Amino acid sequence: MLSYRPGDSLAHRLDPRTKLCCQAAFAVAAFAHTTPPGLAALTGVAAFFLVSGRVSPIRAVRGYLPALPFLVAGPLVATVGVDLRGWTVGLDPGAAAGPLLASYRVLLLLLVSAAYLETTPVRDSRAAIQRLLPGRIGRLLGVGVALVFRFVPLLRADLSRIREASRARLGDERRLRERMRVVAAAGIRRAFGRADRLALALRARCFAWNPTLPALRFERRDVLGLGVAGALAASALL
Repeated sequence: MLSYRPGDSLAHRLDPRTKLCCQAAFAVAAFAHTTPPGLAALTGVAAFFLVSGRVSPIRAVRGYLPALPFLVAGPLVATVGVDLRGWTVGLDPGAAAGPLLASYRVLLLLLVSAAYLETTPVRDSRAAIQRLLPGRIGRLLGVGVALVFRFVPLLRADLSRIREASRARLGDERRLRERMRVVAAAGIRRAFGRADRLALALRARCFAWNPTLPALRFERRDVLGLGVAGALAASALL
């Protein structure tokens, strides 16, 4: 699971608000430029983001491994055509072009988000969101992001341990439906248990809507990041 990794790279030293702006601008540009040349240019931008944070692309792809089958399934399904009248099935490889570009665009967005996740502490993300969106809405979104970043890796680790325990007990010899039922039931129990402990921990720590968050301040280096964000946003209008 992707999570924050301490470091001193350029991306680590940027203000989290700058990185959020870069992500948003990249998403706008990705949905504006859907042709192969446009996506090729955005590939270079995504590679720059990864290099600026010293993030391994292989590790980033592995972090989103559960989503990859869906990205691959889209183009494959698009190539299959079914004629309900004649009950015939045909293959049209040309129909996969659009879904393939869309899947690649989503992959680029995931890589950019991986660079953000590995270079930004959870507390800084919450502080950035609450400063960009002042008021109760910003505090609610900030808390939600902080909890998701901390809670989801624990749930994935629980599921991995459940699967390993099932294999150790010869669970691989059961039917697929039975294996899915065992893992899902145990995972749900673990999730509710962790949610109860989380609620108790929040009450024990006197959870507040306005905690003391880390101070954020734009530096000269953020001019580069904001310039990249501005250029990406402007490219969407061209």
